[in-house]
Amino acid sequence: MIDLKKMGAAAREASCQMARASTETKNRALQAIADGLAFSEPNVLDANKRDAEAARKAGLSEALIDRLTLTPERLQGVAADVRAIATLSDPIGEVFAERVLPNGLQLRRQRVPIGVLGVIYESRPNVTIDVSALAVKTGNVAILRGGSETIRSNRVLVQVVQQALQQAGLPQSVVQFIDDSDRKHVAELLRLHDYVEMIIPRGGNALHRFCRENSSIPVITGGIGVCHLYVDASADLTAALPVIENAKVQRPSVCNALDTLLVNSAVAAKLLPRVVAQLGGLGVTFRAAPRAMSVLQEEGNGSTEAAVSAAGAEDFDTEWLSLVLGLKVVEDLDEAIAHIGAHSTAHSDGILTETDVHAERFVAEVDSAVVYVNASTRFTDGAEFGLGAEVAISTQRLHARGPMGLPELTTYKWVVRGDYTARA
Repeated sequence: MIDLKKMGAAAREASCQMARASTETKNRALQAIADGLAFSEPNVLDANKRDAEAARKAGLSEALIDRLTLTPERLQGVAADVRAIATLSDPIGEVFAERVLPNGLQLRRQRVPIGVLGVIYESRPNVTIDVSALAVKTGNVAILRGGSETIRSNRVLVQVVQQALQQAGLPQSVVQFIDDSDRKHVAELLRLHDYVEMIIPRGGNALHRFCRENSSIPVITGGIGVCHLYVDASADLTAALPVIENAKVQRPSVCNALDTLLVNSAVAAKLLPRVVAQLGGLGVTFRAAPRAMSVLQEEGNGSTEAAVSAAGAEDFDTEWLSLVLGLKVVEDLDEAIAHIGAHSTAHSDGILTETDVHAERFVAEVDSAVVYVNASTRFTDGAEFGLGAEVAISTQRLHARGPMGLPELTTYKWVVRGDYTARA
């Protein structure tokens, strides 16, 4: 039986211990997690293989199966990220915004842990380790609820984490796992406001909406990416092609993969056939708006009939998570920005251009968590940004936007020092 109130009470107690844990102790726990992943690799991969087989039998999409699959290389990458987090500066106790008032009071703000995090996620078992490692480094505590499709993998991974915590002299309840796929526990976790300070959902629109509508705890949402690249009239088209390919093909099942390519009308006839030929050869299919379809038909591209179909009403609002790419011709930068404003999820959007003033306008006017100039959207990732990993990618305008690393998992307190000072 899962007793979430009991788990919450244990988490609160562990939170008090973590608030005073030294950097050395936390880093020791992180190194033990990384070592444990290496030692337990056969068990982790065996459990993950059974999850993937069950997912396939259940009819899950190949995109979701790719997200939940761990390979030796991916698992080694997860362990490397944990070791990287151990090398980063500990934000807890960092002092900023110091000043002295005329009455002699010394004021400062210093970083402290948020407390207890409730993390609800789907498909990706690496999140179990990413969240655990970032929570440990920042002195936070986590209650995890992974998806039913990865429950076997997550059981083994949480065992690795809890054993590492114990080796470092920290409570195993720093990271707890709701080991039951019954969805009633999600609703119960969202009402655990006496113990949990923040809810972080990682999954699809339905999960995010459910959390926003049913939580009595603050919710940070993100991770849903309808991502765009706009190719400006001045862009170097030869250099642009590999960037477009990377953004779409390198790992299409993740949230920072490219969903829509916007092309300036001045270069559409030159670029679009090349995009269809090059990416189509890699298995990409296309959803083309009328003007893009017309350009391709006029150019007589041989692969058009097989690879390109007319875009539907919802296609430009779809996070594909697969080898599908939307194509649209726009007249100018204004139309590109307007399209992104109407269809983006404020995750990752970019411009390919040689015109500085256009790049500056794009950066100023596109309201996304991460905005790119002449780079692939695939870089929106905690490890790629030098954060070690991320607990989520926030698309909100709260204290955190984009990949949430160590500083984003802290809050602060005011510390005031006087000399037996009384207010006049």
